[in-house]
Amino acid sequence: MRLIRNPLLTATTALVIGIAVGMTSGVQADNETQLPIDEVRLMSQVLERIKQSYVEEVTDQELIEAAIEGMLAGLDPHSDYLTPDDFKDLRESTSGEFGGLGIEITMDSTGFVRVVAPIDDTPAFRSGMQSGDLITQIDDTPVKGMNINDAVGMMRGKPGTSLTLTVLRDGENGPIKVDITRDIIKVTSVRHRMLEPGFGYIRISQFQERTGRDFEEALNALHAEAENDLQGVVLDLRNNPGGVLQASVDVVDALISEGLIVYTEGRLSNSDSRFVARKKDPSKGVKLVVLINGGSASASEIVAGAIQDHRRGLIMGTRSFGKGSVQTILPLDQDHALKLTTARYFTPSGRSIQAQGIVPDIIVKQGTLTQNENDAFYKEADLAGALDNPNGTEDKAAEDAEASSAVTPDDYQLFEALTVLKGIAILNANR
Repeated sequence: MRLIRNPLLTATTALVIGIAVGMTSGVQADNETQLPIDEVRLMSQVLERIKQSYVEEVTDQELIEAAIEGMLAGLDPHSDYLTPDDFKDLRESTSGEFGGLGIEITMDSTGFVRVVAPIDDTPAFRSGMQSGDLITQIDDTPVKGMNINDAVGMMRGKPGTSLTLTVLRDGENGPIKVDITRDIIKVTSVRHRMLEPGFGYIRISQFQERTGRDFEEALNALHAEAENDLQGVVLDLRNNPGGVLQASVDVVDALISEGLIVYTEGRLSNSDSRFVARKKDPSKGVKLVVLINGGSASASEIVAGAIQDHRRGLIMGTRSFGKGSVQTILPLDQDHALKLTTARYFTPSGRSIQAQGIVPDIIVKQGTLTQNENDAFYKEADLAGALDNPNGTEDKAAEDAEASSAVTPDDYQLFEALTVLKGIAILNANR
């Protein structure tokens, strides 16, 4: 997840202040908030020994910040200590414009950086980076031993400058080199188009602050273009690394008229939230197929899980990434903050997606469909002296539909999603 506006921010800050006041005023703290004196003394001794004996001089600030980063890194891959620059970058990423490569990453258990997903139409996407890639080296510097902020800092830079990533990828015999030129990243969160008459396509590349509004506008545009005869929509969430929680809720709210969308549970009461549909289904009940893959994470999984639990549409593709936790930004002062995992989220039926992901209703792996254009079969009409059709004119409806399709067999998953939607429309028309 990225930046989330949540009442937990204020509540947790107040809790931290309360602990500090209680200690300085002599008020007895309870067992949960009382600092372990022996462990604190041990940490103080370690800091002092390092300052005295380390091979190079190191400042108190450097040691304390390293200790904070170590504490958070030991919790989970998504909790982090935010410096002023980190905090600024986080805000920019949720607004849809920021500098860099256009790639969502996380620390892997191997100590390398794993790619969650490249973002559409960015340098990383155009260079061929893929979900699941392990970045082992940035230019000539090994990634092993870095924290996530170090890796991000090295990959950022002035637009127009280049770097080389060394990548381990499934299916490759050894490391591969990927050259990428940095650029200003402007993410268009929602795109839409007609695939065929009556069948639309909406692509969400990332969940930003206004994604819900843009998604509803895309639905309205497709309905208008289909002259209110929209028979089906493919919602493409592949390689969508997530983003703002509320945006994913807004997208689901535009597809269902009632019911639970997602709920969160954490240790603090303020981290327990329930999100319920409030609108009157702007989608007008249009038939839906949702595409996901291993690069679909976090907010994408909230949408797919809710659609699946409400049986609002079919989920197709491959198993999603499996990030079922919520991060909250906890300010420490005006310049520093913690990004801390404070809750797990659950689908309407109570499923936790953490480390499991969403399993599609129909598994379709990506590939390329090779069509045989040389049909060797003869038809009745090819035979000499064949009787004419009594209806007179030849029916070209099927040929016209095929010629107007905007889906190429190169994207096999999308090709299959459209095929399923067309089958559903035919069955409904015959009822």
